[in-house]
Amino acid sequence: MRKNKDGPRSEEFYKAILKLETEEECRLFFEDICSISEIMAMEQRYEVAKRLYNGAIYSTIMEETGASSAIISRVNRSLQYGAGGYEIVFSRMGD
Repeated sequence: MRKNKDGPRSEEFYKAILKLETEEECRLFFEDICSISEIMAMEQRYEVAKRLYNGAIYSTIMEETGASSAIISRVNRSLQYGAGGYEIVFSRMGD
């Protein structure tokens, strides 16, 4: 499901993220690099993914997160057919 080819620019970007040491540093970095709406969209997708991963149904997720069925469906496709990033994070967080 990866759309972008890896290159020097993307490699450096992800290495830069790995240099962040605290939740606050991450928050500050993403506030600088993303718009508020981009951050909110990523936070919502993460919450949707977590709920799907834990077995919640679409209607409950829509009600609790405000996400549209299209967003929930898109996130579900990423969980089912994506690169596995969500699973890595959820397994490490114990979700």
